[in-house]
Amino acid sequence: MTDQITTPSAPGHAAVDFEARVDFDRLRAYRLGRARAALEASELGALLVFDVNNIRYLTSTMIGEWARDKVARYTLLTRGGEPVLWDFGSAARHHELFAPWLAPGHSRAGMLGLRGAIAPDTGFVARAVAEIRSLLAEHGVADLPLGVDVAELPMVLELQRAGVDVRDGQQVMLDARQIKSVDEITLLNQAAAMVDGVYQTITDVLKPGIRENEVVAIATKQLYDMGSDDVEAINAVSGERCNPHPHNFSDRLIRPGDQAFFDIMQSFNGYRTCYYRTFAVGRATTSQRDAYSRAREWIDASIALVKPGVSTDAIARAWPTAEDIGLPSEMAAFGLQFGHGLGLGLHERPVISRLNSLEHPIEIQEGMVFALETYCPATDGFSAARIEEEVVVTADGPQILTRFPADELFVTNPY
Repeated sequence: MTDQITTPSAPGHAAVDFEARVDFDRLRAYRLGRARAALEASELGALLVFDVNNIRYLTSTMIGEWARDKVARYTLLTRGGEPVLWDFGSAARHHELFAPWLAPGHSRAGMLGLRGAIAPDTGFVARAVAEIRSLLAEHGVADLPLGVDVAELPMVLELQRAGVDVRDGQQVMLDARQIKSVDEITLLNQAAAMVDGVYQTITDVLKPGIRENEVVAIATKQLYDMGSDDVEAINAVSGERCNPHPHNFSDRLIRPGDQAFFDIMQSFNGYRTCYYRTFAVGRATTSQRDAYSRAREWIDASIALVKPGVSTDAIARAWPTAEDIGLPSEMAAFGLQFGHGLGLGLHERPVISRLNSLEHPIEIQEGMVFALETYCPATDGFSAARIEEEVVVTADGPQILTRFPADELFVTNPY
């Protein structure tokens, strides 16, 4: 197994005068600079983004996790221009007061319709498009394509009616986001350190009689107590629920001899974790230990391949086929032997699997951060092992951010 690292650091959350920690001015400048460079390298004249991760990357603003599925906020970045943000009501005024990196007048109140709850015939979308068109013309890019990421259909149709050549802007934003700065890696490391501590708590409470949802509640509270800004989801899967993997949690009671695995997805200052660990409760069978050993072998083989210049198909080939784990196709097995970039989004580049990487590989680059995860069903027909490690790509090879012990199957509260 790759040795775990001591750097980049995971310092305290607060700013202090006696240590160099996250430099948020440098972080903001890096992210906007990356986006501008990606825009300049594209055929686009501007980017219009609705994805809250892209908005945060461009503007360093976020108004709460509730906004993630509302499509209520949007940002325009033109070639040579400063980002213009339209936000929910009074949040725009708040940014004027507390986000001085936004240019004067570039934080504006806006409303499109809250996923259709306010119908398009109110004219909100048409007025927004007219304002956007005016800004495109002001910056001399009205005749160039406009990149859009995840807009609602009424917005796309209205842009097209206004004569705008709409293209895929999400690819440009993901190009920008795939190489992380030292500040981003530090925040990712801090987020992972929080989950390290939660897994210690889980080992203490994971015993017969507790329910999966109770473990989720304990972990969620601890994460928010530690400073998480979003506990996106926690999978808690035990006993006969382990195979096939349901990707959720239930109210199932933990029983003696269960195998149980967890995935903790949360963020600190927007930077996310995806971090599986598997446990045996009280005791472990030979079948459970063997499944864990195979999952560990597969993940170690893939970590050993991580270095700049390697293509993602090489990593995917280190993993078993769908048929090897009893599934009929790679589509059915997608997400079980898996890699995915981490940053402001849970799934960034690179995405690694046998489903997409064998025929469409991409090159691994220094500064990428991604999670690698493996899954192995046990021969008992219902248990399974799941392991995940978060990896930073450096010139010298992989560095591991996830540090809770996982070399061997961890037995909690042994008899």
